[in-house]
Amino acid sequence: MTYQIGYLVGSLATGSINRTLSKALIAVAPDDLEFTEIPIGDLPLYSWDYDGDFPPEGRRFKEGIESSDGLLFVSPEYNRSIPGALKNAIDWGSRPWGQNSFARKPTGIIGASPGGVGTAVMQSSMRSVLSFLDAPQLNAPEAYITYTPDDFGENGSVTNESTAKFLRHYMEEYCAFVQRVLAANAPGHIGDSDPASTK
Repeated sequence: MTYQIGYLVGSLATGSINRTLSKALIAVAPDDLEFTEIPIGDLPLYSWDYDGDFPPEGRRFKEGIESSDGLLFVSPEYNRSIPGALKNAIDWGSRPWGQNSFARKPTGIIGASPGGVGTAVMQSSMRSVLSFLDAPQLNAPEAYITYTPDDFGENGSVTNESTAKFLRHYMEEYCAFVQRVLAANAPGHIGDSDPASTK
């Protein structure tokens, strides 16, 4: 079975190292996963004024989330937190109230920085937000990627074998996590309607 994975890059920068990382992750991922980027750059700033009539950008974003079996967030850390564009996108996907598109979607969070643990606080903040949105998260292995330009090619290649091995392991664990979460979400599990009530 093939799983459709929507990935979100938290940086809007043309030369984003996290976009480079996303290409590397796709290159080493198991064949069971197919990837589609869910863009976040065209979303206006969220306001509940939109809740009665979402603009096309908001509808496209929610449709991208809802059509994905799982989600992968590849993001930098800005000022010890989630980049504003990514947080704005999450707010769009969770609204209107009662129409949270993230619920039950298995998620992975990973980020690259020139420093050793430069995305650790961002990832902690993301976990808090995604927990509230009922989006299960791959908690281990944690993945704080130290970005060295010579280790990554534009086409997704990774020349540092240690880094490539870790990214491959992360994506294998993420694939297995997606499979487990979707199996647990099958009808008849806790949180579903009582089958007898629908007869």
